[in-house]
Amino acid sequence: MVRTETPGASTAGPGGAFETAVAQFDAVAARLNIDHGMREILRAPNRELTVHFPVKMDDGATRTFTGYRVHHNSARGPVKGGIRYHPGVTLDEVKALAMWMTWKTAVANLPYGGAKGGVICDPKTLSDGELERLTRRYTTEISILIGPEEDIPAPDIGTDARVMAWMMDTYSMHRGYTVRGVVTGKPPSVGGSLGRYEATGRGVAVVVGEAFKRLGRPLEGATVAIQGFGNVGSVAARLLSREGAKVVAVSDSRGGIYNPKQGLDIEALLSARGPRGRISDGRAGDVITNAELLELPVDVLVPAAIEGQVTAENADRVRAKTVVEAANGPLTPEADRILQDNGVFIVPDILANAGGVVVSYFEWVQDLQSFFWEEDEVNRRMERLMVKGFADVAALADRSGVSFREAAYMLAITRVVEAVTIRGIYP
Repeated sequence: MVRTETPGASTAGPGGAFETAVAQFDAVAARLNIDHGMREILRAPNRELTVHFPVKMDDGATRTFTGYRVHHNSARGPVKGGIRYHPGVTLDEVKALAMWMTWKTAVANLPYGGAKGGVICDPKTLSDGELERLTRRYTTEISILIGPEEDIPAPDIGTDARVMAWMMDTYSMHRGYTVRGVVTGKPPSVGGSLGRYEATGRGVAVVVGEAFKRLGRPLEGATVAIQGFGNVGSVAARLLSREGAKVVAVSDSRGGIYNPKQGLDIEALLSARGPRGRISDGRAGDVITNAELLELPVDVLVPAAIEGQVTAENADRVRAKTVVEAANGPLTPEADRILQDNGVFIVPDILANAGGVVVSYFEWVQDLQSFFWEEDEVNRRMERLMVKGFADVAALADRSGVSFREAAYMLAITRVVEAVTIRGIYP
C-alpha cells in the first residue's frame, strides 16, 4: 500500500509568503534605485529543488512524502537556512523563507547567503523510527545541494537537534567520514555548539531590551504577550521574565493563556507542559485563542509562531505599542503599513530573530576548526553581534528617516548587491 502526503495550504494569507517577501524587497529596491537587472537577480531564488520520496512506515506501508530545498542567493558565501517539518509546508513558503534568510544573514553581516527547506508532514504523528527514516531519505535526496562549503541546514519548525544529528550522520555515511559542518543545531556531543538551543529566543530578548532603550522606556514591569511557546517563544519568555518584564500571555498551536494581573510564572509553565510541549490547561490564567492573543493590550507583542499572523483584517485591532517579530514574516505588508500608521514600533524578523543563525555561524566555525567555545563565550559573542546589528539598523533608520524594517532591508540588500556587483556575472 502506498500513501501520498498532499501539500498543505500557505499560511501567509491570500497573496502567499513569497509574494510578501518580494513585495518587501521591491519596496526597498525602489528606494535604493537598484537597477532592473539586479532586481531580477534578487527577486528569484537561484535554485529550487522538489523531491518526492518513499518512506517505509511502521505498519509496513510505504508513504510518499514531498520535500523542498531552495537556495536564494550565495553571493556572500555558502547558503544557510533551516529545515521545516510541517503539514502546511509549500514551495511558495520555502522560497520566501530562503529570501528572508539572505537578508537576515546580511543584516548580521555573516558570510552566508539564504536557503530553506521543508517536508510536508506532521512530525507529531510519526514514530521515532518513521521520523528517522524520513529524515535520512530526505537528506539523501537533497545531498546534491548540501555541504559544509555549499549549503548548511539547521533546525526549524518541527525539527530539532536529533534530526540534525541524523542529517549529519547520513551525509557523513555517504562521504565515508564524519562531516560535522554540514548542518548546525546538532547536539554538542557530535559537534554542536553550546548555547545553540536558546540562541534565537535569547537574541529576541536582547532585541526587546535594545528596543526599550531606544524608546527610552524601562523593561522592568513591561507587559509582554508571546504567540508561540516553542523553542523560540519559551526561551524569550523565560529570559524576559528574568529581566523584570511581565509576561501576561503565551500560546501554542492549540491556544493560549492570559493572566493580566499577576502575569505568568514561565518557569512553572515550562515544568508543567504536557505531552509534546502542550502548555497548561488554563489553570494559570484565562484560556484565549491565538487570534485573541494578538489583540491584547500589552506593551510588547512577540509573534513567535508562523508567518502571516497579522494581516489587513486584524492589524487595526493590535493594541501593543511594540511588535518584535520572533517568527519569520508574521506581519503581511498591509498589516505592517497599518501598524506603522498607528504608531507601533516594529522590529523586523530579519533583525529580531537572527540570534539563531548567528550561533549557527559560530557552530559552523567551531566545526571547521575542531575547536569549541564555552557557553558563556558563545552567548557574549551572540549578544554583541545582536546589539551591533540593532545599532547599525537604528543608525540607518535615523539617517534616512525610514522605519526599522525599511532600514534593515536597506542595509541587508545593499550588502548583497555589493557582493553580487563585486563578484560580477559569470561567465
